[in-house]
Amino acid sequence: MNYAELKKELLEYSKEVGIDKLGIASADPFLSLKDRLVAQQEKGYASGFEHPNIDERIYPNKSLPEVRTIISIAVSYPSRMINSPKSEPGKRRGMFSRSSWGVDYHTALNKRLSKLEEFLTEKCGPQATVRMVDTGALSDRAVAERAGIGWSAKNTFIITPEQGSYVFLGNLLTTIPFPTDEPLEDLCGTCTKCIDACPTGALVEPGVLNAQACLSYQTQTKDFMPDEYREKIGNHLYGWDTCQLVCPYNKKIDIHHHEDMEPDNEKAKPLLLPLLSMSNKEFKAEFGHMAGSWRGKKPIQRNAIIALAHFKEESALPKLIELLQEDPRPVIRGTAAWAIGKIGTTEKEEKVLLKAKEKEEDQLVLDEIKKGLMLLKNSSR
Repeated sequence: MNYAELKKELLEYSKEVGIDKLGIASADPFLSLKDRLVAQQEKGYASGFEHPNIDERIYPNKSLPEVRTIISIAVSYPSRMINSPKSEPGKRRGMFSRSSWGVDYHTALNKRLSKLEEFLTEKCGPQATVRMVDTGALSDRAVAERAGIGWSAKNTFIITPEQGSYVFLGNLLTTIPFPTDEPLEDLCGTCTKCIDACPTGALVEPGVLNAQACLSYQTQTKDFMPDEYREKIGNHLYGWDTCQLVCPYNKKIDIHHHEDMEPDNEKAKPLLLPLLSMSNKEFKAEFGHMAGSWRGKKPIQRNAIIALAHFKEESALPKLIELLQEDPRPVIRGTAAWAIGKIGTTEKEEKVLLKAKEKEEDQLVLDEIKKGLMLLKNSSR
């Protein structure tokens, strides 16, 4: 079979099924990645969401023993919301990151990769393949870099010449020996805008991320958020975009090619107060199709409380008091207590916190009540 010709046909077909860019990487081990992964773990920079087995992240043949090449794909998503709803007093809104605006990209890219599998089966007969979108063993960025999709930037994203870094990445391991593509030149140069703009210093050096300090990671945790991050996330409910927004290669990028990547504005930028009353079933119905729902409703509700505190939204106080008094989850009770202290200005809020202090048995919640009382005391000076 003429694999070079098959590759051309695959490229043409990929455009028909909603893939913006396709490249072919060799299936050689990613040996240069190993030292970085080990250092990341030793320094405590890992998020804990990564695939746990480093060898499986390095050696493609551990995922598919007869692998010959890896097909890497990129699918663009919008960077700007059309007719974005306003966040106003009494109607404050939160924000999901751009990577969670449309249909969950795991679903969207797996559908596209599945179509590539069907195409290859039609052309070559049954083939051994393995699909990977973010949750696979291999590093999507390492594969994309080797396949010439883009270069690995200082903000740790892949930057493509055509779509900037606003792309989702996916891989298809295959036994077909396609001709491979060449990596692109790194064009970041001396620019450090992403590093300079990182509000927590999570980008410790070019291409090195301390995930534990990244605000995107912090929005996805389920426990109490450390105080220093609460002051920085603003109204972000999931994810963080600053290191992409400041990148010069993203300056004029806003691509609306794909219907499944378009946001439902009321879900991508939802009202905050209704979030706090949602059941699990209601949350799944409203947000279950979005990537930002993967950790469940508790982190989103916790972040919504922090956002209301950020806005000092006084109309939220009755609901926050209700959560403090009745919610069974310590993280929600405690974060509500802290938020009451941030927003409140009267003796009423102080009495509420003092009463809650008498009844509360969880030490972490008691610590948050103390913080709330201190915030109230400082605001009255």
